[in-house]
Amino acid sequence: MKAVVLLSGGLDSTTVLAQALEDGCEVMALGFSYGQRHTRELDSARRICEHYGIRQVVVDLDLSSFRSSLIGGDGDVPEDRGGCLADEIPSTYVPARNIIFLSVAAGLCESIGADRIYIGVNAVDYSGYPDCRPEFIGAFERMLEAGTKAGVEGDPIRIVAPILHASKADIVRLGIRLGAPLALTWSCYKGGDRACRRCDSCRLRLRGFEEAGFKDEIEYE
Repeated sequence: MKAVVLLSGGLDSTTVLAQALEDGCEVMALGFSYGQRHTRELDSARRICEHYGIRQVVVDLDLSSFRSSLIGGDGDVPEDRGGCLADEIPSTYVPARNIIFLSVAAGLCESIGADRIYIGVNAVDYSGYPDCRPEFIGAFERMLEAGTKAGVEGDPIRIVAPILHASKADIVRLGIRLGAPLALTWSCYKGGDRACRRCDSCRLRLRGFEEAGFKDEIEYE
């Protein structure tokens, strides 16, 4: 089995990479430099690929015209949001990001003869993004069946989302069980040497480690 794994360098995608390897896949990691505020996650992804000895492909995409607080200074990253983080779509949403990333991954799959894409989307502990839901994954698989050579020839590319229905604590437990290098990962929406502790991503990550009963080994402010 050959797979393309969407690897941002964060907790979720690194755990999914570990799962793909556990599943026996020959893996190519795919990341994107798309104009995000910082390259800290990409640096983490590179170190994670070195840890596993796998090939990493980083595609340059200029999404600077997209409206998101994760892209080059277009508003502030929200901090200390109250209530359920999935109640509204926050400013950190990047329009159509997973549609774009999965499309590139599908093209890479057809180019290297891979039959599956692993992605770390999660519909339980998430920040309200519409492209992290089961409905989206199902719709995209149907599109791949109709719109790719592999799909037309009867061997469509599968999208594998191992943590789709997992809590953040479940993801931490899975990553640790699989021996994933979680200390190399980066989840904070801000760059720098230490995670901010206050953005949605940091809060979800910290809660996940706490509920799982493990210490997060990255440094926080």
